[in-house]
Amino acid sequence: MKNKKIGIILADDHKLFRDGLRILLEKDSDFTVIGEADNGLKTISMARDLKPDIIIMDISMPKLNGVEATRKILGENSEVRVIILSMHSDRRFVLETLKAGAVGYILKDSSITELADGIKYVMNNRIYLSAQISKNIIQDYVRIAQQSESSAFTLLSSREREVLQLLTEGKSNREVAESLNISVKTVETHRKNIMEKLNIHSIAELTKYAIREGITPLE
Repeated sequence: MKNKKIGIILADDHKLFRDGLRILLEKDSDFTVIGEADNGLKTISMARDLKPDIIIMDISMPKLNGVEATRKILGENSEVRVIILSMHSDRRFVLETLKAGAVGYILKDSSITELADGIKYVMNNRIYLSAQISKNIIQDYVRIAQQSESSAFTLLSSREREVLQLLTEGKSNREVAESLNISVKTVETHRKNIMEKLNIHSIAELTKYAIREGITPLE
């Protein structure tokens, strides 16, 4: 009996990139792409409905970034394996995605062979880091995990990060409230707390900060 194919969801907000990746992956008879998502919220919904083996996730996506989407997906189904496929090699991104539960981190300039190997590697319950990510990042992961590095992921709660992303994507307080199913007053409270915690006092500066921290995609 033929082995079951590995079901994959591609989560990236660039359609051309997804199209090319799908073609390359499906040249391997072990893989089948069962869904594609162009934002974090859609990825969560698709993961819930399709129950993939693997999600290949970008970090910078609209509506909800890949770090938060990973955390929410794995909170619902710990059997899914998330591999981050990103242009960011900064240790902070690697750290935060691993803390969120991702089991792989591969750079976008890696070869399709490395990505395929990484998928098969994590399917054996192991963690795969791109060959271009040096051993220093692993050492930094251990060191930073024992310390408290000031970033949006350590200073803000998960809800505050969601509010921050939506606000810096241009949503009004009312639109944020409707999106998160909370009151406008609660959004205003979160906004005030975010600004106090980050010592930032304008939406323009918040937007720059959110982009720099990988919370909000740069368009």
